[in-house]
Amino acid sequence: MTPILDVRNLCVTFPTKEKSVQAVKNVSFQLQPRETLGIVGESGSGKSVTSLAIIGLLPPSTQLSGEILFLDPTRPDAPPIDLLQLAAEKRRRYRGQLISMIFQEPLTSLNPVYTCGNQLIEALKLHQSVDEKSAKAKAIDLFNEVKLPDPEQILGRYPHQLSGGQQQRVMIAIALAGDPAILIADEPTTALDVTIQATILDLLRDLQKTRGTSVIFITHDMGVVSEIADSVAVMYQGDLVETATVYDLFAHPQHPYTQGLLNCRPRPNQQLRRLPTVSDFMDVRQSESGDLEAIAKVRTPAEKAELLAEVSPEAMAEKRQALFQHQPILSVHNLVKAFPVRRGFFAQKTELRAVDDVSFDVYPGETLGLVGESGCGKSTLSRCLLRLIEPTSGTITFEGQPVLDLDDAAMRRLRRSMQIVFQNPYGSLDGRQTIGSALLEPMQIHGLGGSDSQKRDRAIDLLERVGMDASAMRRMPHEFSGGQRQRICIARTLACEPKFIICDESVSALDVSVQAQVLNLLKDLQQEFGLTYIFISHDLSVVKFVSDRIMVMNQGRIEEIGLAEEIYYSPQQPYTRQLISAIPDARLEDIRQRQVAAGKV
Repeated sequence: MTPILDVRNLCVTFPTKEKSVQAVKNVSFQLQPRETLGIVGESGSGKSVTSLAIIGLLPPSTQLSGEILFLDPTRPDAPPIDLLQLAAEKRRRYRGQLISMIFQEPLTSLNPVYTCGNQLIEALKLHQSVDEKSAKAKAIDLFNEVKLPDPEQILGRYPHQLSGGQQQRVMIAIALAGDPAILIADEPTTALDVTIQATILDLLRDLQKTRGTSVIFITHDMGVVSEIADSVAVMYQGDLVETATVYDLFAHPQHPYTQGLLNCRPRPNQQLRRLPTVSDFMDVRQSESGDLEAIAKVRTPAEKAELLAEVSPEAMAEKRQALFQHQPILSVHNLVKAFPVRRGFFAQKTELRAVDDVSFDVYPGETLGLVGESGCGKSTLSRCLLRLIEPTSGTITFEGQPVLDLDDAAMRRLRRSMQIVFQNPYGSLDGRQTIGSALLEPMQIHGLGGSDSQKRDRAIDLLERVGMDASAMRRMPHEFSGGQRQRICIARTLACEPKFIICDESVSALDVSVQAQVLNLLKDLQQEFGLTYIFISHDLSVVKFVSDRIMVMNQGRIEEIGLAEEIYYSPQQPYTRQLISAIPDARLEDIRQRQVAAGKV
């Protein structure tokens, strides 16, 4: 069968003032008609740059070589066209119409000053040459096809008025406006809840089946790859290191980097002592040509067993018995946070209860996992606990102190003991402040660390504890990756010598290998400093790995709370069962069944 897309020896180089950076190095792969090809790898592996080269959205200064051969389905008898050789005007005919793209972050891709309907109608008029009336009718049909509720209402809404899942569906509808032969989906589910992620994956599968579209699905999540891909290409530092069918890749991964990616994601049906990382499976060395290459680490069977060692049920029971013998460090009773809402200028004001009569305890040294979909009240609850927003009613007691009765000075002193690590490490650090200043500031505010030289020594020690180097003190936040920034945020949190830390989606935007490193770090720090965590996430597999107990929230209320294993294996509420069933399943027998059902085997 002739591939619809044949990429041959693609090289992408970005010229800079100091030196040229080769982001993609001699990459070759094929995409067959009606196939879903998964391209996986960490940030910086070159997967998004490869997709931008295919669709022709790289900057004009970019140096490109190789071939990108596209078989135009509107001209089946014509030979494949090399997209790299087309002039910009001719390339525009293919971009958006025959090859379209769904970008990672819908809010940055959709224009905030135009309604969703205007943006879709514009794409339809451009690609299908239809009038306004016909374009509006087609827009409603497309919104129906991507299963948006009340399509005629969505036409008149702005992007900020929709949920994250609805925004992504609007993006998919716009990508389908030209009836493309190839759909490139670049991390389309990364920031979505597991239930919304599952519906988007189902939607893409249905669209492929009904439209016969070929799909390139880019992600760093191997669980998602197992759910949607027919074949997989693994990229590492610009190189394509392995290609295989999805079943063969999961059953017999050949490259050490692939083995690392497959093993570093938490598996809900296992309780590992520590998560393996990519570095556990490979060393990065410099070859004779000067390029970095991945070399497999040779491990004995005993070392491999230790790497994947599980926590025994006896050890878990012993830890929990010790935890629950103490008085709670935090007690919350009947907590309510209501926001006033007015729907329309003349409408009567009502209230929205983001946190609705919530009560629970947290014990010293415990990790309480807090899960639920976006909008369930997780983050609002965390901010109420720290009084970053004031609760409407209820009580919060920390180490016997009634938190809501404290004045500003007493609350500032208490915040030494109660800290938070926010979701976005890029927004958590001041871009005008060096890392050293960011670490020294909380010590200066709270009068910790002794003299200036002692404070500096403590800041360096904290950086080293989170796996960073002392040279980071002089550098600015933009000089670090997302995972490094999150480590710096954790170090800054520890500078206050807290007893209790809320981790609010602190690993949700990280690559799976970096996520594993941060999760291991949080566990190590908990053991070293005796920390107590509330760990907030929409990813139940991650929460189960770090948590002693799990609390499930839905629409501001607690659905259920219990031991992590009990919640996962014996959920009592339908909502919890729905969350668990939406977790991507990478078991080999399930991958095989999906491939057989789709007629791919």
